[in-house]
Amino acid sequence: MKKLFFISALVISTSTFAQAPKGKATVGTGYGQKIDEKGAMPGAELYLMVAGGDTAYVKIKTKVLTSCASEGCWLTFFVNDSISAIAKMKDHAFFVPLDIQGKTVVMDGKSYIKTTSVKELKHLAEDAKKPKKEIDAITKPKKQIVFIAGGVLVVRPD
Repeated sequence: MKKLFFISALVISTSTFAQAPKGKATVGTGYGQKIDEKGAMPGAELYLMVAGGDTAYVKIKTKVLTSCASEGCWLTFFVNDSISAIAKMKDHAFFVPLDIQGKTVVMDGKSYIKTTSVKELKHLAEDAKKPKKEIDAITKPKKQIVFIAGGVLVVRPD
């Protein structure tokens, strides 16, 4: 009986987690909360808003650099020539398609600078299916811009 209860609980709990959407990340397709392009600022302005340690609630337009190759639960995006940032989906309530890399998106959410632990950096590298040698080379925490996205909208295919 305990075994049956445990299996039932496991099935119910895993079926409620978001999974990467089926299909392609096409222009006009949104994920998470419904948003539009109106009022989105360039991603390059994000650094100026959070550099002093502030939290910013913003809508940005930026290019996706990489994404979680396992399930689309995070993505990295362009801020400027020397800075990229990581976006995580708010409350893991939604994921993005695995082919979103290279596309221009609008995201709405909260952003701040955080020191990411070695453990989390290695986990992200594993999610991105990086080579073991590259994962093992991660030995120091890293300060990075984090964006908690409430919604993501694909606005350009390139």
